[in-house]
Amino acid sequence: MPQRWLFKTEPNSYSFDALEREKRTVWDGVKNNAARKNLRAVARGDQVYIYHTGNEKAVIGIAKAVSGPYQDPESSDAKAVVVDVAVVKRLERPVTLAELKARPGLATFPLVRLPRLSVMPVTATEWSTIERLAKQ
Repeated sequence: MPQRWLFKTEPNSYSFDALEREKRTVWDGVKNNAARKNLRAVARGDQVYIYHTGNEKAVIGIAKAVSGPYQDPESSDAKAVVVDVAVVKRLERPVTLAELKARPGLATFPLVRLPRLSVMPVTATEWSTIERLAKQ
């Protein structure tokens, strides 16, 4: 059964718009050990929310993992891994971090608890809550 994830990106560095244009990309640049551990757990077929950091602070769209993790070919760091992702769709509207923090049921969501973590798991309940908010 596919798992669900949230990947963070600085839109000035790589945006969901860019992923929509390119259709597919190598998700790289993950340096934090906890985030790398999460990235190593991503499997082909997993669903991924793309979250813009910086001024936006919002979940923007959905992608899917089209590869499992593999050694970053552009890095000399033996611990650096990457995953290939492909665009699925843009959310009907962005779901902001403020909206997520305002929901008591999301108090344990890593995005709320660990704001610096760039790759994190998303439970089925968290996923459906974000999907529901995007349609409001």
